[in-house]
Amino acid sequence: MNDALYAGSARYYATGRLPYPAEIADVLRAGLGLDGRGRLLDVGCGPGPVTRLLAPLFESAVGVDADAGMIAEARRSGVDGVEWRQLRAEELPAGLGVFRVATFAQSFHWMDRPLVARLVRGMLEPGGAWVHVDTSNPSDGTDPLPHPEPPREAIAALVRRYLGPVRRAGTALLPQGTPSGEAEIMLAAGYAGPERLPAGGGAVHERSADQVVASVFSLSSSAPHLFGERFADFERDLRAVLRSASPSGRFAERSPAIVLVVWRP
Repeated sequence: MNDALYAGSARYYATGRLPYPAEIADVLRAGLGLDGRGRLLDVGCGPGPVTRLLAPLFESAVGVDADAGMIAEARRSGVDGVEWRQLRAEELPAGLGVFRVATFAQSFHWMDRPLVARLVRGMLEPGGAWVHVDTSNPSDGTDPLPHPEPPREAIAALVRRYLGPVRRAGTALLPQGTPSGEAEIMLAAGYAGPERLPAGGGAVHERSADQVVASVFSLSSSAPHLFGERFADFERDLRAVLRSASPSGRFAERSPAIVLVVWRP
């Protein structure tokens, strides 16, 4: 994982990202037969939204992330029973012990996936599970939104104007986008599955212009450090794009459908 991937993004994450639906916890409990025992490992936890949501299902939880800012934000949450560690996934198991469930939410594609899949497999207790919290699924809601949607295409065009036509990610470029082929990697690493558990999504969230700005800076492709001395200029132009899309400064967007993709050793 590129250590500069989310440099400067942590302070924007909680404000900018849509919340995960609370029903994720209920679906995971029912789907895996959780009974309050065992430990949770959340890999690439960011500031800990999934860790905090799922921690009450276990005796204890550990959230790991390579970004110091993300771990600092997670520690400010003050959640009991959660240990936060600044740690690259490739450095596991790092003496962390054995876990009943390991979760990955919008993080696995940034890692050395074959290596991390093997390392985490060795950290799962008998009967344990790897869970990918998949947010790539469009929701099927059809009810009208109360405000305009954030103008994502116009925002992406503005990012390209400042940073170039090829997607940025830390100090690297992603001309082909983020990698795919997770199923092949998991099967090769000795997992069986997957089982897919629908887990909510589709809720409508009203957003302020400040929240939309934060959502842009929470992304690896438009993290604050990428703009350097032009950061203030980009934010000024970004806010102008938002004013054009919604003079009231109010937006609305529908959260994606969440699917828990379960793999077992």
